[in-house]
Amino acid sequence: MSIQSRFTKADLERIKAAVRTAEEKISGEIVPVFVEKSGHYSLATYRGFLALAGICFVAIIIFDRYIPSLAIYDPLLIFLTITMVGLLGALAANYINPFKRFLLSQRLLDQATRKRAENAFLEEEVFATRHRTGIMIFVSFFEREVIVMADRGISKVVEQKEWDKMVRGITENIRMGKVADGIEAAILRSGEILLEKGFLKTVDDVNELRDDLRME
Repeated sequence: MSIQSRFTKADLERIKAAVRTAEEKISGEIVPVFVEKSGHYSLATYRGFLALAGICFVAIIIFDRYIPSLAIYDPLLIFLTITMVGLLGALAANYINPFKRFLLSQRLLDQATRKRAENAFLEEEVFATRHRTGIMIFVSFFEREVIVMADRGISKVVEQKEWDKMVRGITENIRMGKVADGIEAAILRSGEILLEKGFLKTVDDVNELRDDLRME
């Protein structure tokens, strides 16, 4: 599934409008970033090959012992059968997301998502505000993970539990198929938090980061 197919045109307009509304009274900048996948995970391809090839090999042994009518005795045919089944496993790992996730550890998914989020924070220059008041809401759909990163001007006065609560809200909405609802609520809540902490818009305030959505 492509990242664009996860949102309707109306969804994207709602999210953009939420960014503008949230930034109306605050000096902070809110940057939503959406990616379909945070890593390539070639390891899953190898694991898919080995998993199905191994299952096929065990099946051949079982047939040889208990179901002779289905047994394969030609060494070349055994090799080709195991290889072909292994290749099917590799293809499945490439194109079937639930199978790919099954082959990957949660730790690996977490590491890839964190690294991609940190790169996005730099690539989108969320740090490039006068008072270091940028907030990035990062959503990686394959990993089903959400990360909220605030620059140091905000993180030193806003407790992490606020962002954790926001992450839970987005994640719950995504599970229910309400992606736009969760992100819109998180953006508006970000504006409320900054308003509560005194990040008020000043007379010389300018829009330092573009309001477009970042989608990859």
